Amino acid sequence: MTEMMRAVVCTEPGKLDIVERPLPRRQAGEALVRIRRIGVCGTDMHIYQGNQPYFVYPRVMGHELAAEVVEVASGSALKPGDPVYIVPYLNCGDCVACRAGRTNCCTTLKVLGVHIDGGMCEYLALPESALFKAEGITLDEAAMVEFLAIGAHAVARAQIRPGQRALVVGTGPIGVGVTLFAKLGGADVTVIDGRAERLSFCTSKLGINHAVTVGPDDLEELRTISNGEFFHHVFDATGSPKAMERGFSLVAHGGTYVLVSLVQGNISFSDPEFHKRETTLLSSRNATLKDFDTVISAMRNGLVPTAAIKTHRAPLFEVAARMPEWIRPEAGTIKALLEL
Repeated sequence: MTEMMRAVVCTEPGKLDIVERPLPRRQAGEALVRIRRIGVCGTDMHIYQGNQPYFVYPRVMGHELAAEVVEVASGSALKPGDPVYIVPYLNCGDCVACRAGRTNCCTTLKVLGVHIDGGMCEYLALPESALFKAEGITLDEAAMVEFLAIGAHAVARAQIRPGQRALVVGTGPIGVGVTLFAKLGGADVTVIDGRAERLSFCTSKLGINHAVTVGPDDLEELRTISNGEFFHHVFDATGSPKAMERGFSLVAHGGTYVLVSLVQGNISFSDPEFHKRETTLLSSRNATLKDFDTVISAMRNGLVPTAAIKTHRAPLFEVAARMPEWIRPEAGTIKALLEL
């Protein structure tokens, strides 16, 4: 095996460079893996565009990862050649959140491709605890587990009951994940977005009956769909402060508002309206191992239209040319995959 590898580094907003780096060395408790697939997510696009919170350049992006085990300690449950999906949230295991099983919001959490270098490269050395056999799913599907787990986690936070009304605001990849698992949880799901092709995807591929286009009449349409009561659960997946603030008014009395998207700065809301509804306000960050299991189970049972979700693909080292294309709204990107 060569002593060097190639990696894609985002050196500054709008600039991706291919560089050579030393091959990582496996430490105790780690496995060396060869990266095979990388999902491109909204976070990567925000990094590329220069509007991602908690971020320092330069960085190797990539946290939606499927890989193949190359080297591992003897006695490990993993063996060379095993295909794996990667849980990219490296937590401490000891802090107040980790002790409570809330590893997704560890006080010193390091996310691959965000806080530390990620998987847009040929090889990574990672803790074995972050690697899970991709049994019963393809490499493409293994690279899609993480973003869908974020949706599954948001739905789990809301504690949806069958028959309740759910509104998903924003139907990019994360919104698609929320929509999918809210529907699988038995909710009557409505989606709203400003992009017709995304709404069409939700109706044709996810089986959603109510799709509303953002516009001057959307409030009345949402009122009609919900029989004037609005929604038991509202999920924001827009990344827009304005949309996040508006969402408070779409929650039914006694309902729950889940902020899945993250923005820089502050958002505000009417406290009298918030109290009048006795709204439950939740944030949703990343996902837990339980959420990953939820996604894997759904994939194995054929409940996730993965073939339709993966709309674009390219070799990893073409990403500098492809990224500007994929971020354009007219590209219709749901999930782009890079492959090695």
